[in-house]
Amino acid sequence: MGRHSSVKSRGRRARTPLIALSALLVLALIGWFTYDFLADKLRASSCDSTTVLNVTASPDIAPVVQRTAAALSSEDTCYEVRVSDEESEDTTESLVVSDGSEPPDVWIPNSTIWLQRGQARGAFDSPVTGTSIASSPVVLALTQDAAAQLGWPAKQLTWADVLNSALNIGMPDPAREPVGVSVLFGVRDLTKAAPEANAAVTTELRRLSANTQSSVGDLFNLLPGGGEDDDPLDGFPVSENGVLRNNAKQSTPLVAVYANPAVPALDYPYTMLPGARGKKREAAEKFLTVLMQQNTADALADAGFRTPDGEMLRKRGTSELTSASKVTPAEIPQAADVDDLLNVWAGINLSGRVQVLLDVSGSMAEPVPGTNTNRLTLTLQAAQRGIHLMKPSTKLGVWLFSTKLDGDKDYQELLPVLPISEQARTGGLDKLNTVRALPNGATGLYDSVLAAYQSARQNYEPGRINVVIVLTDGKNEDPKSISRDALLSELGKLQDPRHPILIVGIGIGPDVDAGELQAISGATGGQAFTADDPTKIDQIFYAALSRVLCQPPDCKQKAGS
Repeated sequence: MGRHSSVKSRGRRARTPLIALSALLVLALIGWFTYDFLADKLRASSCDSTTVLNVTASPDIAPVVQRTAAALSSEDTCYEVRVSDEESEDTTESLVVSDGSEPPDVWIPNSTIWLQRGQARGAFDSPVTGTSIASSPVVLALTQDAAAQLGWPAKQLTWADVLNSALNIGMPDPAREPVGVSVLFGVRDLTKAAPEANAAVTTELRRLSANTQSSVGDLFNLLPGGGEDDDPLDGFPVSENGVLRNNAKQSTPLVAVYANPAVPALDYPYTMLPGARGKKREAAEKFLTVLMQQNTADALADAGFRTPDGEMLRKRGTSELTSASKVTPAEIPQAADVDDLLNVWAGINLSGRVQVLLDVSGSMAEPVPGTNTNRLTLTLQAAQRGIHLMKPSTKLGVWLFSTKLDGDKDYQELLPVLPISEQARTGGLDKLNTVRALPNGATGLYDSVLAAYQSARQNYEPGRINVVIVLTDGKNEDPKSISRDALLSELGKLQDPRHPILIVGIGIGPDVDAGELQAISGATGGQAFTADDPTKIDQIFYAALSRVLCQPPDCKQKAGS
């Protein structure tokens, strides 16, 4: 018995160190995990204050960015990332023309093209670049009926199939939509091999310009069942992400036709703006790192975006409507190349940025023989009729000038530069009917022309014909203004061949100095038109508009025809 007892005792003694060792191991593991957890918490809280990072993102990608920001802010109390959504065009305008609000620290537009435009217009103190966090190829989206007419789904459609067909294709204004810019490059590439490549580009872009709308959103309203069925569209350019979001609603399913060769995609550049310094810069860099992680890439894929190099990480249920194949985007074009094509488009589409400088000096109140009205009224009537020749997307602004209209300034803004459609909707055009000549006001021509031209230069818009139209019945009468030679010299310094701005002078009545007006206009490559008989102002005004809005030799019709 004793021997058996001794054996059991040794077994217990043998197990005791093992149990103790196991217990120590468990305690060690618990301690290690506890330390790691606490260390993470300490690292997350090792800051004196919370750094707030303000991010503005394009509305289509903003929801994913917002969810990622919320996750980071909850995990790391050193940072609070606040994300707002805003159309990229609106953000560009607010950065160029400050409205007093605080600019974002980070901007995620839908395309690098917006960075180029902001840079060209002086929005940034120093050059800016962005890191693409996603992409979405630009496609030609067709209704299923339209695609079937071209042989889909048995045939894989191409852009050439669509553009060479008789389908009714819409077009977003490329001056406002990078999607439209991609189409310009696509058309250029498809017509390179044509015997007369320039003529082929012009012909195709003219056809597309017939159904131009301000934005892609407006084009969706022109689909069958979109509420405007008089002449519904068969399709239009849009991002693939836009097609996926539309098809998820199952309203009017669209078929995506992909470009080959590739065109620039929407590339969503994460851009740290120059104002983000110090801790904000650190926060911006950390947030970019988070956005580039796999879980965020998965969230972007779930939202219908591709990777920056064009991979589709999620297959779609309606696979016959879109492609899951990799779509490697073309490189984002240089700003100069974009401007060149936008200038071609502007000449074809007859869309402009028009700043009118209207003389309201006392002589404009003089009666016109043979009429019951004065020079100013006839001029305004001609201007209003001329405005109707312009496309609604043309931007128009009006300054009045005489002498000392605004303190010591000879000029004063009547209408800010806005699309004509918006001027009409908000009653801006009605203000023209309230304009009156200034009794005893002289003609402060030189200072007013220079100020208007400087404003036009500062706010130059690629893709539009930028022009200053001067309407006057006299010559400079302000002895305190700059001299004529100084004006011409300053105008010369403001010239930029890649970003032309014409001055078109329109002289009314026998008191106009035609030579002076031509010298001013000619300094910018523009032209002066004069009407000794004010009743002929209509003819002169239309001739001037044709010179402004038509680019010879292509444009043989009057503006708006």
